[in-house]
Amino acid sequence: MKKKVTFVITKANWGGAQRYVFDLATALPTDAFDVSVAFGQSGLLAEKLQEHSIKTFSINAMQRDISFIADIQSFFELLRFFLKEKPDIVHLNSSKAGGVGALAARFASWRSRRPIKIVFTAHGWPFLEQRNFISRSLIYFMSWITALLAHDVIVVSNHDLLLAQKMPFVGHKTTRIYNGIKADALGLGLEIRNAFPPNTHITGTVGELTKNKNQASLVEQAKNDPALHIAIVGEGEERPPLEALITKYQLGDRVKLFGFMPAHTVLKGFDTFALPSLKEGLPYVLLEAKAAGLPIVANRVGGVPEILDAKDMSEFSLEHMVDRTKKIYLS
Repeated sequence: MKKKVTFVITKANWGGAQRYVFDLATALPTDAFDVSVAFGQSGLLAEKLQEHSIKTFSINAMQRDISFIADIQSFFELLRFFLKEKPDIVHLNSSKAGGVGALAARFASWRSRRPIKIVFTAHGWPFLEQRNFISRSLIYFMSWITALLAHDVIVVSNHDLLLAQKMPFVGHKTTRIYNGIKADALGLGLEIRNAFPPNTHITGTVGELTKNKNQASLVEQAKNDPALHIAIVGEGEERPPLEALITKYQLGDRVKLFGFMPAHTVLKGFDTFALPSLKEGLPYVLLEAKAAGLPIVANRVGGVPEILDAKDMSEFSLEHMVDRTKKIYLS
């Protein structure tokens, strides 16, 4: 009999956690697993899943920002959803979906008197973000509670595994499984190349425009180095501040925002790949940049050093990631 697996994620836009959900949801063998995905805010992930005939469900109240009322509503929405859909496995991704989803799955299991295996993937522990001490302490506590409620915890780097092993009653059920990629054909990156003068050395980055990704630091570097040309690929909440900074420094001819584009289509448009992130789990785009043979300049945060220093990249394959995750589902 097939195992029913439901992935839960807060936002269905497109980032590392969303790609992880998409890759697992579409790569799990259909003869062994019946897959669905539940999310709060819709976006590109939802569209791509529907194109692959993966069942999707909207949890209307679930949102990234902290809201006591919305969190309670999300809990009851998820509880009703789990009781109706009767998943065998609930695989939680992102902090908000993790905490609320783990509690709802526990209650659903108790109410229905049937076991639900709860798996939580930490895509970089959120308490590592640059916040004040009280906020980080609260986020650490909530991360710990989420890990306690889960039956299995997956982390995507040895860096995060060491942190999990220091959490009381969590280390023994935590497994490190690297994010994995498959070999995609690389585009020529002409849209990037054609936006700059011929023979220009282009430093590029790809990622959601957020404070954690720290694209603003590349703009600051360009201000101080007249020879630097920067291509920033991605979309997100930090676009207006980045646009304002580029305008302020009059860098529109040397620093360009390209919006969202798949990494494999633009990497050949770069001469150097930059990853100035302040916090990372295990970035897919860095795996792709290394596979493309690009020179890399990156902050050594989270799992970044494990990619940069790796001699054998076989552990970073999609096949390896799927096989190890399947073992957790069936254990």
